[in-house]
Amino acid sequence: MAAVTPTSRPIGVFDSGVGGLTVLRALRAALPAEDFIYLGDTARLPYGTKSRASVVRYSMQAAEALIERDIKCLVVACNTASAFALGSLRERCAPLPVVGVVEPGAQAACVASRTGHIVVIGTEGTVQGGAYQESIRRLRADARVTAQACSLFVALAEEGWTDGPIVEAIVARYLNPVFAGLAADPADVLVLGCTHFPVLADSIRKVLGSTVTLVDSAATTARAVVQELATDGIRHPLPATGGALLLATDVPRASRVSALDSSASPSTRRTSKSSTSDGVGQRQFARGTTTLRSSGRARTSGSRCTTASSSRSPSTAAASSTTMPGPHAPNSTVSPTASAAVAGTANLSMRRLMRPRFCVRAMISWPV
Repeated sequence: MAAVTPTSRPIGVFDSGVGGLTVLRALRAALPAEDFIYLGDTARLPYGTKSRASVVRYSMQAAEALIERDIKCLVVACNTASAFALGSLRERCAPLPVVGVVEPGAQAACVASRTGHIVVIGTEGTVQGGAYQESIRRLRADARVTAQACSLFVALAEEGWTDGPIVEAIVARYLNPVFAGLAADPADVLVLGCTHFPVLADSIRKVLGSTVTLVDSAATTARAVVQELATDGIRHPLPATGGALLLATDVPRASRVSALDSSASPSTRRTSKSSTSDGVGQRQFARGTTTLRSSGRARTSGSRCTTASSSRSPSTAAASSTTMPGPHAPNSTVSPTASAAVAGTANLSMRRLMRPRFCVRAMISWPV
């Protein structure tokens, strides 16, 4: 097993559910040599309807769970968590680099807008917290910002409802009144201020037409992470090929998500360069199959994935033994076009975001 070095340690990414996979996809395109551990807090989504105190607490727990796995950088792939908890996370996790998605998204919007009028959509927490509005106005003094909460979009994304007449009707119900009210000062940019929203981009574009540019923070967040790793001297050198691991806090939801795409087939196992402590034993990242080298941890066999109960630190306890049909760890190259900051350049859909496919390798649970 290869020795763990500062450059070979994985990057941790967390979100309230599967929305952060849009960010993970851009990260893997920008950093193909890196290993990633993704945590979806599927048991407690959505974060956008929770209080600031709850979101901060959830974010701290997610960060601690990833830090236990010896990550070298933490990416907060949730707009609500970035808006409410980024400062607290940076203070608590120092000197670990912590990168959020709000500031990169605001930068992308300011660059994309010609008129300076920008519409931001997000969860209730993100919109009411005003983080995007503040960041955009700080970056561009002449900006006018209109914000709209679109809470149902999260549920649609989590259910895999990304297109069709029902989805378009919900999109129109939220957005048509907003843009109709801006006739005197039209907005030319729409910020998808939740990492779940890019999977609805096609439906949003059908409702709004081609005059409005859709912007998400995935690519700009990836660039921020690239810069952070380079500054700290911890970016893994090419030509190594990294892998990804999915952790979740609720098996049924994660199982449904991993089953959304059944078209990808397992490939030949290829071991990547790194191994990293997972809090109990050594985790070996592999292409095609991911093996957690510790007693009672998840192991893969054929096209099935078993999540076995195990002992953990007091802060995280594994769920009971559960067997799920599931795909293998990622093994195909992610197209760089998927990381475009302007969502209009990437045809994002839930099925495409599940390629390369993921399987829940371990469960994390904690008191709500």
